[in-house]
Amino acid sequence: MADNFKSGFIAIIGRPNVGKSTFMNKMIGQKIAIMSDKAQTTRNRIQGVLTTDDTQLVFIDTPGIHKPKHRLGDFMVKVAENTLNEVDAVLFMVNAKEGYGKGDQYILDRLQQVKRPVFLVINKIDLVHPDALLPLIDHYKDKCDFEEIIPISALQGSNLTHLVDELKKHIPEGPQYYPEDHVTDQPERFIISELIREKVLAFTREEVPHSIAVVLENMEERPSNTVFIQATIVTERHTQKGIIIGKQGTMLKNIGKKARSDIEALLGSKVYLDLWVKVREDWRNRQSQLHEFGFRSDEY
Repeated sequence: MADNFKSGFIAIIGRPNVGKSTFMNKMIGQKIAIMSDKAQTTRNRIQGVLTTDDTQLVFIDTPGIHKPKHRLGDFMVKVAENTLNEVDAVLFMVNAKEGYGKGDQYILDRLQQVKRPVFLVINKIDLVHPDALLPLIDHYKDKCDFEEIIPISALQGSNLTHLVDELKKHIPEGPQYYPEDHVTDQPERFIISELIREKVLAFTREEVPHSIAVVLENMEERPSNTVFIQATIVTERHTQKGIIIGKQGTMLKNIGKKARSDIEALLGSKVYLDLWVKVREDWRNRQSQLHEFGFRSDEY
């Protein structure tokens, strides 16, 4: 490890669908946070680790801050807000195409209480004309005492090196918290369940995505270097179950096929994926169900 090694924790915060998970995955070069064009995809804090010769940056991808509509939403917002008190720097990410919105002011009000460097990261600059950036920067710059305003494209990787260089200036000297080959603190089972959930989000219609959870029931290695995985997709209504299964099971087969491909890439093994769909009515408002599915706000 280099002399004067630096390490720090960086929270990524912003409204839903500003590209936090895409940014995280691009930074560490591997998919650990699921990506979707549907808002509020991330439900737990997911830590991604970027290690260089002289620095270790631990990025914390938080759920998008939004007005909660159920207990699961309450949990998601609490996770995001609590993270601000535990880090060395904060990246406030906004969507260049959407611009300033009500949800941004809600976050900015909370950032006024943060005693850590706050960077404004304007993401998705590949979707707007360069001339549109200056008015957007002018609009935000006086709303908070930002350490720096950095436009990026997480999808294309634009300006990410500059962002890392700036973060290095503001984090303290410290230990290497994770081994060099670690890219996340999340267990393998969690990432697998998230990859399955990502495919449900990608394939299903508007009424389904946010009412699902994925539970890994069994995971075991079998002969011929094959990993057997049995998982249950939980939803709130029988009509949603029908949509996920699809006519003659075609939707579920497509979800399974795409998920299996990503899981095999993650594990480096052949995977036999056995998917089931169950109904748990109104699970997002039931504390016992939230705990069973891993959403425990008392841990944050």
